[in-house]
Amino acid sequence: MNARLKRLMGADGKCFDVAIDHGFFGELGFLAGIENMDAAVKAVVAAAPDAVQLSVGQARRLQAVPGKQKPSLVLRTDVANVYGSSLPATLFSELIEQPLEQALRLDAACVVVNLFMLPGQPEVLRACIQNINKLKPQCERYGMPLMIEPLVMQANNKSGGYLVDGTLEKILPLVRQAVELGADIIKADPCDNALEYHKVIEIAGDVPVLVRGGGRVSDQEILERTFELMQQGAMGIVYGRNVIQHAKPTLMTRALMAIVHDNAKPDQALAILEGNI
Repeated sequence: MNARLKRLMGADGKCFDVAIDHGFFGELGFLAGIENMDAAVKAVVAAAPDAVQLSVGQARRLQAVPGKQKPSLVLRTDVANVYGSSLPATLFSELIEQPLEQALRLDAACVVVNLFMLPGQPEVLRACIQNINKLKPQCERYGMPLMIEPLVMQANNKSGGYLVDGTLEKILPLVRQAVELGADIIKADPCDNALEYHKVIEIAGDVPVLVRGGGRVSDQEILERTFELMQQGAMGIVYGRNVIQHAKPTLMTRALMAIVHDNAKPDQALAILEGNI
C-alpha cells in the first residue's frame, strides 16, 4: 500500500469517502443540497470523514481548510453526459486535461474514474476503458491510487433517467474488468440482494471495495444497508446524496463513520443521527 493510499484509508484499512462532485455532470437534479458548496463542504468536514470527493474546480474548498486532520481529497477526473432523463444524440465520457498534474497540485490522495456499462451504448464503455488506460500508467508513475467506478445502468427509456442496475450477474464482470484494468480501489454499486455482496468482494480479489451510495433513501434503509454491506466484506463506502441532501449532513456522516469504523449497528448509528449520542 503506497503512502497516499495509507493517507486515504483509516488505520483499520477502511474508508468513508463523501462524494460532493455531482455538479460536474451538468444535471440540475444533482445540485440539490450542494447549491452552496462552501456550506456543503464545511458541514461534511466538521464530521471528519476519511475523504471528500470533489472536482478540479471545487477541490480548493477542501484544501483551503487549515490543519493536519482534514479529510483526504479524492479527485474526480472524468466528466460524462449520460445521466439525463433523455439522452443526447452523442454520448461522451472524457478525462480532464493533465489529470495527474492537477491531482498532484491539489494534493489529492486518490483519483477516481468511471467505467460505465449502458445498454446499447458500447462506445461509452470503450471511452471509459480508453480513459482508464491513459490514467493507469500516470498513476503508477506518480504513486497515485486509482479508484475505478464500475457502474451498470438500466436502459434510459426504461428508467426515465439515471438509475443503476443492481443485477449481480452484470455487476460481477464489470467489477472484475476494473480490477484487470489496474484499479487500486473499486467503487461499486450494491447488488439487489445485499446478502450476496460477498460475491462482489470475492471477484475483486485483494482490491478493496467501497460501496457506492446511489440515490436518496430513508435513514433506516441507508443505515441498515450500510451495516449489511460492511458485514459482507466491503472496506468502506462512497456516499453523496444520502449525506449532502440530508437535513443533518454532519450527523449523518458521523453515523455512517460509526458503522464503517466502529462496527456500529443500525440502531446505534440512528441514535447518533438523532443526536442522542
